Amino acid sequence: MIDKVRFNWLPLAILASAQVLLVFNIATLKISIEGIVTAFETGSGMVKTAIIMYSLVVAASILASTRLAIIIGARRIFRASIALFGLAMAAMAWSPNASVLVLAQMIAGAAAAVLTPASVQLIANHYPGEQRAIALGRLSATRSLSLAPAFLIAGAIATWNDWRITFMLLLVLAAGVYFCSLYLRHDRGLLPNVKITSTEIAGLAAVGLAMLLIGLSTDNITNWGMVRARPGAPFSLLSLSPALIGMLLGAALIKLVLVWMGRRHVGGCLGVMQLLNTPMQRSMLLSIFTIAAVSSGVTFLIPLYIEIVQGRSSLATAYALVPFTIASFVGALFVSRFGTPVAMRNATRYAFLAVGTGLVLLGAIVRNDWSDASVVLSLAAIGLGEGALATLLFKTLAAVAPLEVSEDVEPLCSATSHFAAAVGAAIAGALVIGVLSLNVNRHLASDPAIGTELRAHLDLNRVAFISNDRLQQVLEQAALTPEHIANAVQINTDARLFALKLSFFALAGLTFVGFLPHARDR
Repeated sequence: MIDKVRFNWLPLAILASAQVLLVFNIATLKISIEGIVTAFETGSGMVKTAIIMYSLVVAASILASTRLAIIIGARRIFRASIALFGLAMAAMAWSPNASVLVLAQMIAGAAAAVLTPASVQLIANHYPGEQRAIALGRLSATRSLSLAPAFLIAGAIATWNDWRITFMLLLVLAAGVYFCSLYLRHDRGLLPNVKITSTEIAGLAAVGLAMLLIGLSTDNITNWGMVRARPGAPFSLLSLSPALIGMLLGAALIKLVLVWMGRRHVGGCLGVMQLLNTPMQRSMLLSIFTIAAVSSGVTFLIPLYIEIVQGRSSLATAYALVPFTIASFVGALFVSRFGTPVAMRNATRYAFLAVGTGLVLLGAIVRNDWSDASVVLSLAAIGLGEGALATLLFKTLAAVAPLEVSEDVEPLCSATSHFAAAVGAAIAGALVIGVLSLNVNRHLASDPAIGTELRAHLDLNRVAFISNDRLQQVLEQAALTPEHIANAVQINTDARLFALKLSFFALAGLTFVGFLPHARDR
């Protein structure tokens, strides 16, 4: 029975508004690829880097941020993070170049990492008993519900006006939330009674560094090489790529932290990482990582293809993503009532099946029409499974986690999801560019005449996703014959579509990897 104390909606409305700001920021970034590329005369890879840096900063900071909200005081941290987020939105709105845009997203990531745990702590401060569970559920639902409107509103603004307008509006809304937060209950925090120990700081720094190494290395696979260093790599060790070295160092660093924690019996906000030492719980985190990476890859590839390849508007991209986002919310809502282990295990298997099937179908049937019923159905299946899995896997992990670390399970899952979002976008970008490059060069090898002509005018070692119109403009400036230009445009068209299809099949394979631990469950 719900507490008889009247439910006060105002604190929840303030905290939910802050979550909406975070959703709109990343949705606007993904939906405005073409506008950003045009404004800064850069490649789509710069937008991918901004998305990756945002997610990496959140992932690297969120475990420490949870402890900061408790020690310093939730309202104080909440207001500081909103102010920091407003600064990031101002930098986005008036960014003079792509480098400032990437820096702004790093600042926004730092704000988001602090904002989410502070909001959870403020919910605990304002709502007692059963009201707290209701408020937390509604706060979580706000994030899911606001995703589809965020894509549509940001897409409409970017299409009819300018993508910078959305970030200006977010700055105004952040200022409103900042002043409204004065209403929130003030708590002094636990300073100076509780502090983060030097051991915890060292461990958190090592984990954050490992995530950055893996994320940045994955982002630069295309430029630096997968195994052997490419000519453009900043350095090479025994001819090995810096990307491979960075990923290996990051993985080794995480393993060293786990061994060190076991020997030193490190607790605090790092204690929850002991879940990685248990096979069942490690498999749960792997599944969370997998499904978040797949979701990030899908929501990066679709805007990239629609805006850059097809040259369609941001609003068209938003319409294409709506089935995915709505289905994701429905999936999460549907499985939230499942409580028994058997029901949750079965639902998890079916959800993985939905995601994998949707990706395979999408790779098989996608052409150039995103409004086709089969494409919409595939995206809805992926979204339905993704939303269900995000809820089911968290509930399952929280149920089996030791009591002493139960409060830190949500931050760990959030860090895993954001880390996976960065890696997923990086893998999707590397896949689609790598396959495109191989396919273009294969076509040119089969036609030596046009291949020789194009290689004389273009750097085919740095193939990028560009529209046919932009490619035609470049080729016309190179004084190629109309026949060669037409052949090159056709090669580009076929290679892009093949790269997109193969990338969806690869994401389906990654989904299967996440499914394997659950296939053995009984």
